[in-house]
Amino acid sequence: MKNLNNHKGKISITAAGAAMLAASLTPAATVSADHIFPDVSEDHMYHDIIHDLHEAGVVNGYIDGTFSTADPVTRAQAAKMMANMLDLDTSNTDSKFSDVSENAWYAGSVHALSEAGYIDGVGNGKFAPDREMSRAEFAELIVDAYDLEIKEIDHPFEDLKEGSWYESAVVTLYAHGLISGLSETEFGPDYKIKRGDFAWLLATTDYKFGDKLPKPEKENYELSLMHTNDTHGHLDDIARRVTAVEEVREENPDALLLDAGDVFSGTLYFNEFKGQADLEFMNMMDYDMMTFGNHEFDLGSSPEGHEALADFVKGAEFPFVSSNVDFSQDENMAGLYKKYVSKLPSDGMAYNSVIKKVDGEEVGFFGLTTEETAEISSPADVQFEDYIETAEDRVEALEELGVDKIVALTHIGYDDNSAYDNDQLLAEVDGIDIIVGGHTHSALDKPVEVTTDENGDPKDPTIIVQAGQYGGNLGTLDVEFDENGVVVGYAGELIDVSEKEEDPEAAEILEKYADQVEEVRNEESGGVAAEAFPNPRGTDEDPTSVRNSETALGNLITDGMLAKAQEFNSETIAAFQNSGGIRTSIDEGPITIGEILTVMPFGNTLATMELTGAEVKEALEHSVSNAPGESGGFLQVSGLNYTYDSSEAVGERVQEVTLNQGGEWVALDENETYVIATNAFTAKGGDGYEVFANAYDEGRVTDLGLSDWEVFREYVAEKGTVEPVIEDRIQDVAGE
Repeated sequence: MKNLNNHKGKISITAAGAAMLAASLTPAATVSADHIFPDVSEDHMYHDIIHDLHEAGVVNGYIDGTFSTADPVTRAQAAKMMANMLDLDTSNTDSKFSDVSENAWYAGSVHALSEAGYIDGVGNGKFAPDREMSRAEFAELIVDAYDLEIKEIDHPFEDLKEGSWYESAVVTLYAHGLISGLSETEFGPDYKIKRGDFAWLLATTDYKFGDKLPKPEKENYELSLMHTNDTHGHLDDIARRVTAVEEVREENPDALLLDAGDVFSGTLYFNEFKGQADLEFMNMMDYDMMTFGNHEFDLGSSPEGHEALADFVKGAEFPFVSSNVDFSQDENMAGLYKKYVSKLPSDGMAYNSVIKKVDGEEVGFFGLTTEETAEISSPADVQFEDYIETAEDRVEALEELGVDKIVALTHIGYDDNSAYDNDQLLAEVDGIDIIVGGHTHSALDKPVEVTTDENGDPKDPTIIVQAGQYGGNLGTLDVEFDENGVVVGYAGELIDVSEKEEDPEAAEILEKYADQVEEVRNEESGGVAAEAFPNPRGTDEDPTSVRNSETALGNLITDGMLAKAQEFNSETIAAFQNSGGIRTSIDEGPITIGEILTVMPFGNTLATMELTGAEVKEALEHSVSNAPGESGGFLQVSGLNYTYDSSEAVGERVQEVTLNQGGEWVALDENETYVIATNAFTAKGGDGYEVFANAYDEGRVTDLGLSDWEVFREYVAEKGTVEPVIEDRIQDVAGE
């Protein structure tokens, strides 16, 4: 150790304060083998550690039989205990320190440690045996005595002086997962080390790197999680979700509650309250952690930038994990993000990774957001990094810190576009035990187990869960780990929130938000219907239906989709809207927000697809495959006209297809590639569009992340007065 003449204090170490003990030579009073010291009960956090140290002859208590975990440790006591732990030869009591007598009970220990190079004096030829040891001193002693590999790592401690004699030792202990601070950002190098903390660090270091103490026997461990994702501002059933969470916690108080992102965007609750309404209920439910979805970045291009996101984070009574998102250039978010692993995370902050002690075991968490956010949202100066490289880095970092149970909280999608990212590919990364996902709104009724890596070789299991969308389900997952942190069992389900009773307190809180939203629903959009826009469904008298025929409302909706998509990609030439997504009509007169939300209630987002002409024709064949019967997959169109013959065989019905290219109608070229707009549901293969699903799987679909109803609202507002028009975009020529 370095000369410590100008240093005083104490060191600390892990989740509780952390280090170890020193004791006098006086034997403790005789008590039972399992209860050596009367002030260290069997349920004391340090009981087992102190028991092991006493049994190994490393520590004793005071003459009155107590151990006194809160007492400070002197340098003489520390020397004695460390020499005992290392089994050093203490027979030579010669001393080079003027204040260490040959007859002192600690003289042999001081001599042995000094000769081994593990400890130095305090200057002026003195050892200062009665001086209380600091946390910094003990850190240096542990690192030197156990010859620990020196490591450099991002750490949270703001009170470590750069270049100080103890900095390297403290960071090394942190990097090996042996210590935490007095608080998230304070290590307290000059604080006195307490006997309990001294004992803890000494024993923990030996368990991991030494051979004096018996290795603790580890039992199987069960981790319980609740999870939500893609709630998108849907709060009408939030009081029922509160009840569902409370019921799970009654059964399992240690169950964590996680959210996989996309709280933002999708309803008037978000438009009006910018996530603050959702946040009040999330705080009420005591969420433990959240990662960011792509929609959390929707407001980046607004004059306020990510101010609403920053306010959401700052108001959260829980931390965020985000490992592949670079906030450093964003003025709103940069100060809220810490790039280190935190064992004591603060609420209202985001971290690269978090280690959380759950029921006595450390569990590591990291977060991932889809890289596609850069294209489908408005992140502005926020950047996104490769998710596989990030995951591998985080797993390595957490494992180096001694964590063997790792949870990835992700917003990259299940069975999603492999050209970007998805949970199945992530699950191939060794070391990830659980993936709590979001982004694709996938309702996985049962957890999915992945047991092979990217080469198809066997690997330890990874369990994937996702809870659907809009808060309709509360996911639960119970995972059993063996003594090595390997998943050996799991069970999970989705709880249907709608079946629960409303929590009275939550219902009362919701009223203040719901009343204001209801007022907004009655607000006028800025568009006016010159006449009613019907949404017909077939009858015996009139078979005409939105699900088998062109409609004026379908034309208006797809025209708006095409116009908006062209703002993002000028090569977009046509738009498709599945008719099952058009739910009702629009009355004559001012078009209200409520009407628009009723017409398009699903919160779908706008997407673009790159399709060949042959694929476009295949899609149109599927669209009319049930004609003249109804089909929710029947496509309303813009920028494209076609004829078909419903009397022909399915797959051979489409006759002539033309597209509007720069104001000129030209025939579809089956070998040409076209950019077509639609909603994300249809683009992913909804309503049986396998041709779209194939394009999606091949990375030819881009979700623009724009809510369909908001696109429509903006379009009618720009148009002002709109008139219903049928333009023969779709014609059935059967019988002609």
